[in-house]
Amino acid sequence: MKDKQESPVTMIDPSQLLRPEKIYDGKPVAAFRDYTVDDEDPIRQRVRRTYYTMHTNMTVDLVKSKMDNWLQFNHFKATVKDALIKLNELVDESDPDTNLPNIVHAFQTAERIRQDYPDEDWFQLTGLIHDLGKVLAMYGEPQWCVVGDTFPVGCKWAKSIVYGPESFKDNPDTYNPKYNTECGMYEPGCGIENMMMSWGHDEYLYHVLVHNKSTLPKEALYMVRYHSFYPWYAGGEYGHLITEKDNHIKEAVLKFNQYDLYTKSAGVPDIEALWPYYEKLIDKYIPGVLEW
Repeated sequence: MKDKQESPVTMIDPSQLLRPEKIYDGKPVAAFRDYTVDDEDPIRQRVRRTYYTMHTNMTVDLVKSKMDNWLQFNHFKATVKDALIKLNELVDESDPDTNLPNIVHAFQTAERIRQDYPDEDWFQLTGLIHDLGKVLAMYGEPQWCVVGDTFPVGCKWAKSIVYGPESFKDNPDTYNPKYNTECGMYEPGCGIENMMMSWGHDEYLYHVLVHNKSTLPKEALYMVRYHSFYPWYAGGEYGHLITEKDNHIKEAVLKFNQYDLYTKSAGVPDIEALWPYYEKLIDKYIPGVLEW
């Protein structure tokens, strides 16, 4: 007699608080960001494995080492278009919503923003490039150190982080008294820009844009840097570290979120036909060959 199979465990995801209507592009919103633990589903296994590996290894020391390495901007040179084309080779192992190459998601996001904000070309371009930091995976970084939701290191793990504090049980910072209190290494009300975020594509691309003197507005930089920080802007965590001055950052990220999350069920855009339009935006805001 076979043992009775356990039912899949459903994760509570903070993004549920942001979900607009019940159906989006023909896909129920409850089907987005579904982190149900199901040992029979290879995609869910892959997602869980990616996050558990990330949460085991993402320490203060690791983030410092990644910043020391990558923020020298001496690894390669490429235009924004060249870097975007590299995303043809990347399927995000942390994403339960799509198995398409990341460049498809980039154009899906940009085109939806273009529909709703036809006069805000900087916003459209932000949609196109928001995941461009994932090129790290093309240069030797494992995906657990590139993709997925972000969170601050150096303080107690928030309850609404994907898979919860339990997923950090093998992380040494979990047991370090310098880091495992509510404030950890921070002062109360230090502000979001003074928090050390987990290393990944968001933080990397933000610094690449600043280093290469992009003329995108600050609002765009906030969208890039914090669009994966769901435990804060969707889960309501870290209020003891965030200040009222950070509200304008949250407004920018919330404006962007629906276009990042709810475009993954849309049809695949004609990327070749769209390049001329977006190349003009790249030349306007992030021209030339960048240092990465």
